[in-house]
Amino acid sequence: MKASNIREMNNEELVAKLADLKKELFNLRLSHATGQLNNPLALHNVKKDIAKIKTVLREREITSQKA
Repeated sequence: MKASNIREMNNEELVAKLADLKKELFNLRLSHATGQLNNPLALHNVKKDIAKIKTVLREREITSQKA
């Protein structure tokens, strides 16, 4: 997921996407623990997407406090 796509989403969509990604991360970790994960890089990508969304949400929170 690109940062430009994330910035186009509104806050409600970002919060929903964040919840979906957290569920996906949980499932990936479970698959990894049981040895069924085919692509271990998927864990890394989901973590990065979560960080990107959290960053955009925090940036918006800071700008709204300054205004």
